[in-house]
Amino acid sequence: MKSESNIIVVIKRLPLYPIFFVFFMPMLAAQPASFNKLLATPSMEGASLSFSLVDANNGEVKFTHNEHLALVPASVLKLVTSATALEILGGDHIFATSLYYSGRLDKNSGMLDGDIIISGGGDPTLGSERFTEHYGDLLDKWATSIKESGIRSINGRVVADDGYFDYDPVPGEWLWEDIGNYYGAGVYGLSIFDNTYKIHFKTSYEGSVPVMTSISREGSGIELENRLTAKGSVDLGYIFAAPYSSSGWISGTIPANRTDFVLKGAITDPPLLAARMLEERLEAININVANGATTARISGKFDSGHYMSINETVSPPLKDIIYVLNRESINLYAETLVKEMAKYRGLEGTRTNGIKVIENYLAEKEIWNDNTRLIDGSGLSPQNKISALALTSLLVKMKGSHSGEEFVRSLPSPGEEGTIKNIFLDQIFRDNLRIKSGSMDGVRSFAGYFTAISGKELAFAIIVNNFSGPSSQLISAIEEVIKECILNY
Repeated sequence: MKSESNIIVVIKRLPLYPIFFVFFMPMLAAQPASFNKLLATPSMEGASLSFSLVDANNGEVKFTHNEHLALVPASVLKLVTSATALEILGGDHIFATSLYYSGRLDKNSGMLDGDIIISGGGDPTLGSERFTEHYGDLLDKWATSIKESGIRSINGRVVADDGYFDYDPVPGEWLWEDIGNYYGAGVYGLSIFDNTYKIHFKTSYEGSVPVMTSISREGSGIELENRLTAKGSVDLGYIFAAPYSSSGWISGTIPANRTDFVLKGAITDPPLLAARMLEERLEAININVANGATTARISGKFDSGHYMSINETVSPPLKDIIYVLNRESINLYAETLVKEMAKYRGLEGTRTNGIKVIENYLAEKEIWNDNTRLIDGSGLSPQNKISALALTSLLVKMKGSHSGEEFVRSLPSPGEEGTIKNIFLDQIFRDNLRIKSGSMDGVRSFAGYFTAISGKELAFAIIVNNFSGPSSQLISAIEEVIKECILNY
């Protein structure tokens, strides 16, 4: 998928803030008038809504509506993942990718009778164009370091050791139409270039078949059947390709009459791609690789105790990764952090273990409740469930946390680069709002902080499921609710 009243709720256990709400209900402020207008919006017919507004510093409830109702959150779930990662891993946490060689190196001839090993450390940003200043030309640096180590020819292979995480790149609960696209990129022990490639098309009149003009080097390992049609002005093109596959297809529609339209896909085997591209770069500087490129998954694991170190590449600190994660809503980064938290706790780097780590942390902080269901760390699965109250409870905890400043900094203000660049554009929002958005078919969600005219710092969350009609109508109504809260609380 492409994007972005009174109720009796029975629950088994109430976290800290719902208990506070029960005792102080008579002191709640009046319902904002704009909230009634939101509920009366035609797009809300048949929809479900959960809303929570609390004091960001002490959790005092200001106004709620169906606050315990757990709904599909879409990308605001990244707040849970990023907050927990900052708390558990720390803002200075880094990932490391190592280059080694195995076997025997003849110092005189430069002949390596062994392999070049790229040992992945789970870095989701490795070689990313979002961090160009940090990594530079990654492959050139690797090839140069190999040459400087005295290696002139390789009687062996370039091997990607991709066993840092498990070999289950994507959740089974993700939609098939998402998995082959850039936002459905999987998590691998060795990722590279955001696990993303680009396909360029030239389109003509409506109903014609778009012409695939080029595909980036990162996507050259997969054969794709073109089933696209040129239609309208909206991107409804989807790439269908499973992890580790070498073929797939593209179907749906992309805009007509475009000289260069780009679809972005998920690399199906990033570790193998990394090994092949390093092999190519070595050949380009006249270092012959006799036996090609492979991965540990394909050819078997390696004993790192027999490696000789060549180079280590470290990631930006976690606080910088989370800054990009929340502002640009990068699913790959969020999903990687789930597995990394499992590794940090001494567990196997699986999604299941990582989710348990998050659940345990939220329970310790009295944020967890029985209505919440975590399937992934990015919010891409439509089976995730969380309430607005759980989100504001998290926001309150993070406001007073040792990593609170880094967390709040990662949330964009309206008008800044990121997923909310073109909404909440009234000046009152630009001066006061830090917000994360989420969207998928029938889902819109927002959560964050604002400073009211009174000077009070407030945390809010709103999740809407099963709305109909254009999302612009719904967003305008939500903007009016937040504006009234800024003016009156």
